[in-house]
Amino acid sequence: MNTLLSRYFGILLLVLSFTACEEKPLEPIVISAEDFHTSVNNVTEVMIHDIFSPPQASRIYAYPNVAAYEILASTRSEYNSLATQLTDFTTIPEPATTENLNYELAALVAHMDLSRRLVFSEDMITPYRDSLYQLWNTKNEKEYTTSKAYGLTVADHVAAWMDKDLYKETRTMPKFSVITDDPSRWQPTPPAYADGIEPHWNKIRPFVIDSAAQFKPVPPPAFSMDESSNFYKELKEVYDISESITKQGDNAEEIAIAQFWDCNPYVSVTRGHLMFATKKITPGAHWIGIAKIASRNAGHDPMQTMYTYTKTSIAIADAFISCWDEKYRSNLVRPETLINEHFNDSWQPILQTPPFPEYVSGHSVVSGAASEALTSIFGDGFSFVDDTELPYGLPVRSFSSFRAAASEAAISRLYGGIHYRAAVDNGLVQGKNIGRFINASLKMKINNAQASN
Repeated sequence: MNTLLSRYFGILLLVLSFTACEEKPLEPIVISAEDFHTSVNNVTEVMIHDIFSPPQASRIYAYPNVAAYEILASTRSEYNSLATQLTDFTTIPEPATTENLNYELAALVAHMDLSRRLVFSEDMITPYRDSLYQLWNTKNEKEYTTSKAYGLTVADHVAAWMDKDLYKETRTMPKFSVITDDPSRWQPTPPAYADGIEPHWNKIRPFVIDSAAQFKPVPPPAFSMDESSNFYKELKEVYDISESITKQGDNAEEIAIAQFWDCNPYVSVTRGHLMFATKKITPGAHWIGIAKIASRNAGHDPMQTMYTYTKTSIAIADAFISCWDEKYRSNLVRPETLINEHFNDSWQPILQTPPFPEYVSGHSVVSGAASEALTSIFGDGFSFVDDTELPYGLPVRSFSSFRAAASEAAISRLYGGIHYRAAVDNGLVQGKNIGRFINASLKMKINNAQASN
């Protein structure tokens, strides 16, 4: 009996010993939509820190989104590649192997890597990236290694395309020359009297539109200080609205609207002999924030999330190229310059005048384009609460649709005292036309129940 028990326990110990030596099954790495939201948020935070101009910010969002979208779309039959649909963009490389390849992980790697290349403060992105790398390597080394390699390969492919968009060339082009002997032309405004930002942005290669001038808006009212002219009436309207709002005090709804959509990445503040900046998001970043809100509310998975980000950021990027083309063509003087000269030399707009020509309103063009892109994805009756400005001390605002938000964003520039009505109205039309063109041109989804692709 003792012999049988000894044999039994001996066999049991051998089995347990063999089982213990077996390699544990590797845990799969799961990438969620929130991982992509976090990566995009990190880019926004770095851009705020680095004070990228609104046009520059639009470019920084678009390329990483395209890279991530392309990797994810390659595995989903209902999504199309953007190769040949975006100007000069070619098909991404095939993976060397699909064994142990996690496409969502590869997409996130590509997004983080391209984002890192596009900002100044890379050290603000690398700690988060490296913490994920360490986690993934510990969890499943083979899956991590294979997927990371493919993500970096795609990032290199997109970067090579990106490097030919003439951005680098525009860095060495001359500053904008201010015309001082023509009262209709833009002049630098207080308090910083900064040079005109990105006067050569119309040379940047567009993503979808044919050229920077494809959606050239109607000209602004002819400059005239004759009181019967349309231009003078629009100038006087800016002044009168500002005076009326100011009398209402801080509780005025128009002030709340103006401040909510301010989105000036660099507001100069003077304290005695010191001047410093308060940093905020750009107009494009605000709409990227709205895309995040909508995607979360809709319960989007990683593919749907990057579809939303990518389409929206492409619309924003082309909107800035189109808008800046008109700004430096019409080169129109800002209300602040003329009001100080002709009406009230101590008048200040509710918002600080940004450093570039007036016509058309950038926020109006970008908001129109982004709202059309988002409407094509979520529908016209998609209501949402916009909490994008909470980090900057502003309360949430609710909207019945993306188009309603775009209309409010546009009129905020008139309330803020930095644009005439024509720039607001015509800019919104220009942006909507760009957005609709992108919706019609980009075939990103094969079967889409919404209004457009």
